[in-house]
Amino acid sequence: MGIVNIVEEAAGAFAADKALEAVDPNAGVLAKTAAAIAGFEGVSKIQEMMSDDAAPDGQTDDAAPQDDPNNG
Repeated sequence: MGIVNIVEEAAGAFAADKALEAVDPNAGVLAKTAAAIAGFEGVSKIQEMMSDDAAPDGQTDDAAPQDDPNNG
């Protein structure tokens, strides 16, 4: 886990906390804590999804399809 990951997760927690404050300025400590945890975990999930989308052979999803001799 590098420093970049820690900064990204902290930014996600901060953004979620600020979003909660915008929606509910009188939110309690428990709600703010839950929002921060959700933001922290959300960044982790987005990172996992982005790394899973990467093709193992370096090709992207928008690469031109290969000719299939069986598909006349």
